[in-house]
Amino acid sequence: MEEKAKIGILMLDTTFHRPRGDIGNQDTFSFPVRYKKVEGASPTRVVVEKDATLIEPFVEAAQELEKEGIQAITTSCGFLAIFQKEIQSRLGIPFFSSSLLQIPLAHTMAGGPVGVLTASKTNLTDAHVNGVGADPHQVIIKGMDDKPAFAGAIMKQERELDQEAVKKEMQEVTTELITEHPDIKAIVLECTNMPPYQEAMREVVDVPIFDITTLVKYIHSSL
Repeated sequence: MEEKAKIGILMLDTTFHRPRGDIGNQDTFSFPVRYKKVEGASPTRVVVEKDATLIEPFVEAAQELEKEGIQAITTSCGFLAIFQKEIQSRLGIPFFSSSLLQIPLAHTMAGGPVGVLTASKTNLTDAHVNGVGADPHQVIIKGMDDKPAFAGAIMKQERELDQEAVKKEMQEVTTELITEHPDIKAIVLECTNMPPYQEAMREVVDVPIFDITTLVKYIHSSL
């Protein structure tokens, strides 16, 4: 008998390639997940504009998944942390908007500052961190804003995803983060497109790394 999906994933309206490890690739997980795209939810509207009018479409999509029997729901963008409480309050099942929910765990477990690698430091605010019950004073944020391979493919969606180039950019930013802040005890990847490069990051850093896939697998194990 085929295993039924327990986790639902609300996807942004994007077109870029999602390699294995990305939340949007079914092969990332050893168990089935159910995808549902939220039409019109572009990276610009979610990340840059923080468009609160998107709350309703996300709620509607989540409620549809809930009616289908999905037991817990996440999203394909960590910036939705800012709407965690608004969306969760409208659902009857667990909703975990962002990998940033792992910040308190990482901080308490590792006993020190948590580095957050994000798609856009410019747009990641205290409101996002507070939105998932984390303390902004516990985190040190580093962004991929000026990395052409990553930003061009993921944020601007104006070029093909070059995985090798993004891998090098991720290693560069990770090295910069740890060099500038050697007291960092753990790293949380805000962006759900970053997990494919976690192994490459481990080549340049030796601290625990949390991302959306670690959270999805953890939640799935509880269902």
